[in-house]
Amino acid sequence: MSSSSCSGRYLAGLSLGALGVVYGDIGTSPLYALRECFSETHKLAVTHDHIIGVLSLILWSLVTIVALKYLTFVMRADNKGEGGILALLALAFPDRNLRKKNRGRAFMVGLGVFGAALLYGDGMITPAVTVLGAVEGLSVATTRFDAFIVPIAVVVMIFLFCIQRAGTARIGIVFGPVMALWFLVIAVLGVRGIIQQPEVLFSLNPIYGLSFLIHSGWLGFKVLGSVVLCVTGAEALYADMGHFGRRPIKLAWFAVVMPALMLNYFGQGALLLRDPSAVENPFFRLCPGWALYPLVGLATAAAVIASQALISGAFSLTMQAIQMGYSPRLEIDHTSSRERGQIYMPRINSVLMLCCIGLVLGFRTSSNLAAAYGIAVTLTMAITTVLFYYASRRIWGWSALRAGLLCGLFLTIEAAFAGANLIKVISGGWFPLLIGAIIFTLMSTWKQGRRILGDRLRASSLPLQLFLDDVQANPPVRVSGTAVFLAGNAEGTPLALLHNLKHNKVLHQRVVLLTIITSDVPHVDVSSRATVEKLSDNFYRVTGSYGFMEDPCVPDILVACRNQGLAFEDEQTTFFLSRETIIPTSAKGMWMWRERLFAYMARNAQRATAFFRLPANRVVELGMQVEI
Repeated sequence: MSSSSCSGRYLAGLSLGALGVVYGDIGTSPLYALRECFSETHKLAVTHDHIIGVLSLILWSLVTIVALKYLTFVMRADNKGEGGILALLALAFPDRNLRKKNRGRAFMVGLGVFGAALLYGDGMITPAVTVLGAVEGLSVATTRFDAFIVPIAVVVMIFLFCIQRAGTARIGIVFGPVMALWFLVIAVLGVRGIIQQPEVLFSLNPIYGLSFLIHSGWLGFKVLGSVVLCVTGAEALYADMGHFGRRPIKLAWFAVVMPALMLNYFGQGALLLRDPSAVENPFFRLCPGWALYPLVGLATAAAVIASQALISGAFSLTMQAIQMGYSPRLEIDHTSSRERGQIYMPRINSVLMLCCIGLVLGFRTSSNLAAAYGIAVTLTMAITTVLFYYASRRIWGWSALRAGLLCGLFLTIEAAFAGANLIKVISGGWFPLLIGAIIFTLMSTWKQGRRILGDRLRASSLPLQLFLDDVQANPPVRVSGTAVFLAGNAEGTPLALLHNLKHNKVLHQRVVLLTIITSDVPHVDVSSRATVEKLSDNFYRVTGSYGFMEDPCVPDILVACRNQGLAFEDEQTTFFLSRETIIPTSAKGMWMWRERLFAYMARNAQRATAFFRLPANRVVELGMQVEI
């Protein structure tokens, strides 16, 4: 079999997996998007001009936001294959530039982190609104199931989060064919509706959408808050790029997803043109009676899959936050040996599940949740556009005019969407904003707390050269073996080394000072994994390099050192770590409540032994108290 045939099959397999993981959110938007545009909240009359106008807005939103902005432009700004707002932030403002004192740059970084935090709010709402929207299809057939809709939705979501440990690769294999069937079915339903009322195709003309906005005034502006529901999964496309790659995601969109969505929205619009009373649930009313229950079952399965995009996106985002210093260490399980971006995070999974169940029990209907849905993702989209402006100028050397015109077009659309969604704050939009504010507080507190802690430790540390000079002048007792001291500061002497010498009065025959740095790229080439510098008196400095989408592994670093003449015998190597206990004080730093929050997060972070994959039976931890 030729290599091109193998690569073609692999691309097709990844594209099918992308259908199951990446496109679930956008793919299930027909369940509620058009319905919410004509909901009782807006009191928009179901007339010919309104139907054609709203459809035109939906269709051209899919084209401009998803096809043009994300798939054509933003996804080109991949950070060595990885996407997401934090990856874009690293491209727009590399860490080496962040060290410069610049308020404007610091503001943009804070804005990017806030945009990332907002995604967690949408990650909680997406499963709740899509699952409820699907299960509510039972009410179209009979009212006897009304009392069971919420319990059924809760059970479905528990199932969804319980299967996450299988990993996105296996989930994609199962979910991909289901979503392929889903897109086929909604396309067929759409064609069925179009045949009965072909004049709905007039909505392809964007003039009808603009005319609707102009003539509807304030009401039309409010409806934009529901129109945006058709593109709420767009940010997840970018965040999940590392799971499947850009080509499979683009292929799946243009070959399957976009045609199916447009046909279904056309079909729903055609149904409303014939029967305005179908506005209560145009998606399920589009289906013939004999196929209603199978469609509800398929829609429920698709809704479960729809939640996968932002769940897996939340995992990727959290891993990036850990490596970039915005989150404490958390347990990360890699679920694929071939795709490094496919991970599972148990603690994040549990928090998302509890919040999703709470949302279902609190809001109880998809219409109520739709009022809370969209505000976070529109703000994140706008922030992504701003960061893309800076990234395009830095990476590709675009002029301010070229980048400004393109990003200005996107920002104009997204500002309108965001403004329309701000109206929803009182009726439920406060929830994703609250979650975003909480996550942003946690991330910024951890980042600033680590900086303050590092300053305190450096202030109490001894310059390495002074320590080496003292060892030469006053040689201590040396014992056999190798001691590896993990050091956050490459210039100073590790506190664990100072404490060990002070209390035990000995040094090992060979001492290695190991510093692990995280680059502003997602992956570091294996050949650059470790660098070795020989110091005096059998001291060595080793620097391990990892990308922000990689898990640091100390044993792998030591293996990489062999190529540079520094070999380690497992049973003769002992690892020394310092474990700090944070003591909040009134000293200059952060507010007291943030210092206490930082101390709490530090206590509950994953142990360094597990995070760095150290052999537990050869680790010595030396505790110390640090006031901040």
